[in-house]
Order: sequence, then C-alpha cells, then structure tokens
Amino acid sequence: MPIAYLPERGVVEVAGEDRVAFLQGLVSNDVTGAGPGGAVFAALLSPQGKWLSDFFLLAEGERLLLDCERPQAPMLAQKLSRFRLRSRVAVRDASTDFAVHAGWGDAPLPQGVVAAPDPRLPEAGWRALAPAPLPGAEASPEDWDRHRLGLGLPEGSKDLVPDQTVLLEAGFDELHGISWTKGCYMGQELTARTKYRGLVKRRLVPVAIEGPLPAPGTPVLAGEAEVGEMRSGRDGRGIAQLRLEALDGRPLRCGEAALTPRIPAWMALPDRAPAA
Repeated sequence: MPIAYLPERGVVEVAGEDRVAFLQGLVSNDVTGAGPGGAVFAALLSPQGKWLSDFFLLAEGERLLLDCERPQAPMLAQKLSRFRLRSRVAVRDASTDFAVHAGWGDAPLPQGVVAAPDPRLPEAGWRALAPAPLPGAEASPEDWDRHRLGLGLPEGSKDLVPDQTVLLEAGFDELHGISWTKGCYMGQELTARTKYRGLVKRRLVPVAIEGPLPAPGTPVLAGEAEVGEMRSGRDGRGIAQLRLEALDGRPLRCGEAALTPRIPAWMALPDRAPAA
C-alpha cells in the first residue's frame, strides 16, 4: 500500500462565504468541483497567461484548501490576498497545520481526513491532508516521484518555469486542469487562444534516460540542433521540454545521456488523440 508523506508540499487556506466565487475568477479550473470526496487540479497564471503555481483544491467545511508546493505557499497566499478587494474571504499559509500525502496502487483512500482521488489520472491515486503524517505512510517522496515520472506527470516548479510555461505545453488540458466553459479567469485569454489557434509548439514529454541523469536545464540535441531542455528526472525516467518536431524518432542526446520520448496514452499530440 504505497502512501507517501510529502513534506515538500504545503497548504494555502481560503475561507469565507465568497471563497468559491473569489477563486473562480482567478484560477484555471472550475472551483465548484471541489467538494466532499472530490478535488480539482488548477493553476494560477500571470495576467499574460503564464504559469505561476499549480495546486489541488480540496474542500473542508467553510474553507478551500490548496495543496501546493510548500516553498510557493507564502507567494501564493500573498498573490491571492491582493485580489481580495471586497470579497468576504480570508487567505493564509496553513502549511504548518497539515501533512500532505499521496497514495497510489492498492492504497485505500484514508478516512477521517481531507482526502480525494487525484483528479488528473486514476492511476495517480489520491491526495490527503491530515493533521500529522499518517501511520501507514511508509513510502518515500522519492517513491512518489518515481510513480509520477512513470505516468509522465509534470510536477510544479520541477518541470514548469514561472512566467514562461503555457498550460497546454504542460498537459493541463488532458490532465483536467483547465475549464473551457466556466468563464474568465486571470490569463484565460492567452490559454484559450493557444488552444483554438493551435499555437502549441513544444510539450513537456516523459523520456527514458540512458546514461547519467542530465541536470535540469541541460539542452536536448537532435544532431547539432537544440530541440529542448531537460527538466526533472530520476532512475532512468524524466521529463523534458521538447519541440514537437523532435518527436519524429530522431536520436536525442542530453549531456552524456540518450533520451527516448515515451508518449503516454493520456497525452494528445497534433496527430494523435489520447486513448479512451
């Protein structure tokens, strides 16, 4: 039963009667989907439509809890607070109140804590927020990292670059991180234009790594041409940002390693729909 306590994850609390409407106008997904037993995957974007932070939204009573990268929690709380205006909400970094967990495989959804299935993929498992590490959390953060790399899931600032990454490059459409019907939110115009005009030229792609693990930011080469760069990786698996034309089967090198793209069934490329 793989359950991992993730100390590098934090929590931002948004409480108050306007909490849903407040976040609805700011984040990329439909906040109304966060309820008992259900989570929402979403992102906060810059006004120019570039990634700043992503998180899972879970509900508990009169508050919404954002499971985010712990180093980003103060920044996220501060940015959200700037938009409060007359909204009846209170925003704070509540990271010290919670231990964030991920479970997968045959690990049952825990009871008595804030928990919900991971909304990105069924294979990703579930997320849980508890007052302290769960007794059964015997897997390590590194185990979780291997699991998510095996699924090809980008993870926050390990793979996305603030003020640069566009959500569709990072698979947010296929991974249920964007609502196309809920109306406006910050950065919505560029996100929609990128989709409907087919402007995506590169993607974050899972890769098999043969050789030493390249450092993040190492250029990926096809022959002499630079076609992308390495992002996160571990134990022969990784995520690389690649230009779409680099996915034509040519040999790819990154530092002293050879990279082989491993396109997962969930990923939709221009000539390929995701598997049902």
